Amino acid sequence: MRSASRRLLLPALACCLLVTTALVSTGCSTGQDRTVVVLGPWTDGEEIPFVRMLKEIGRRTGQSYEYEGTRSLRETLSAQLRTETPPDVAILNGLGELAEYARDGDAKALTEDVAGSALGPWAQQITLEDATGERRRHSYWVPVRVDLKSIVWSRPGDLKAAENPRWCLGMASGATSGWPGTDWIEDLLLQKYGANVYEDWATGKLRWTSPQVRWAWRAWRDVLAQDGPKAAEKAISTEFENLGGGRYGLLNSGRCTLEHQGSFIRRHYGDDVLPAPTRMFVPGLPAGPRTFEVSGDMAAVFRPSDAAWDLVRELTSQPARDVWARTAKPQERPLFPDRSTGDGRLSAGTAAVQKLFSTADEICFDASDAMPSTLRGAFQRAVLEFLQDPRDPALLEKLLEQLDAERLLQERAGAFALDHLCGDPGD
Repeated sequence: MRSASRRLLLPALACCLLVTTALVSTGCSTGQDRTVVVLGPWTDGEEIPFVRMLKEIGRRTGQSYEYEGTRSLRETLSAQLRTETPPDVAILNGLGELAEYARDGDAKALTEDVAGSALGPWAQQITLEDATGERRRHSYWVPVRVDLKSIVWSRPGDLKAAENPRWCLGMASGATSGWPGTDWIEDLLLQKYGANVYEDWATGKLRWTSPQVRWAWRAWRDVLAQDGPKAAEKAISTEFENLGGGRYGLLNSGRCTLEHQGSFIRRHYGDDVLPAPTRMFVPGLPAGPRTFEVSGDMAAVFRPSDAAWDLVRELTSQPARDVWARTAKPQERPLFPDRSTGDGRLSAGTAAVQKLFSTADEICFDASDAMPSTLRGAFQRAVLEFLQDPRDPALLEKLLEQLDAERLLQERAGAFALDHLCGDPGD
């Protein structure tokens, strides 16, 4: 791996030996003489509305854009950085990874006008040393789309299913298998103990062996126990959304009636499947306040130029959002940081998600997304190991101690760059 100093040096040399992070951010090339490359997470048709939006932006700006979609964002971007061929703009959902890229000099500090387009709790800043050794506080990303979590999907009109509730459990997701389980633990901790405890844990201040974190794992164990002793083990190899044979959505399998999943899952369902807050389905959770976990797709500049900065600015603009919303299917309409979904017909699931989002008192970024990448990976692996025997208290204690040891390593290395994850979404 390249050292941080070398990562800072290369872009500085490429940009006429600019000294400060702020100056590096502006870049030297206009970018107008070449195609601007955007790396993002949308594939398999989900990218079509975003690509159409890029084309509309290109008609206004005269700039050419190329979209590269992949489900393996971290691996793809890491390979591109190793060969010094990064995209101009990358759209990522891991705040912890973004902070690492910023610390290593790969993600560039936003210009003031671009940073000003982020709203309220989305406008996060981190403090890093620039090339001169001076500590400066900057924003490095802006959100282009968000997803609501802390929700459970079901068919409210299915009385038979309501009489025999069974949880959908699927942990398999390629290299990131286990993340649906981390979502469960994060949400239970947030709903039980509130934003302050959740934030302390996600930013490395609260031990994994604390009573609060231990409670969240045990509460998830109790949820798993409702479906029998084999349900947890089977979940390890069950895809989180793919049923095979061209069928998607665990609720469509006929084997379960409740699905704890983010708002993106609505694309697989009709108007009979609706979301409701997690606290309505798990005993022992308090009634309020209305706090939801969220994930976000964040745009960051990796190859600075006038064209790259213009694109990031355009991605947060109302005209661009209108095109994205208008060209998306009703059940795939994007949610934006201002809690809007654009004009036009919404599916029942999308309308219900927007209503929940609009009434939220507080939102908190996905905790594992904000953790340093090594801790995030350890968390996902611990979930999979826990599912092999969730009733074994010794196994849980071993896993929590291992995770806390990793937390301490990352804390000593200064890897926890984020100091807040929660806020009022209306600010």
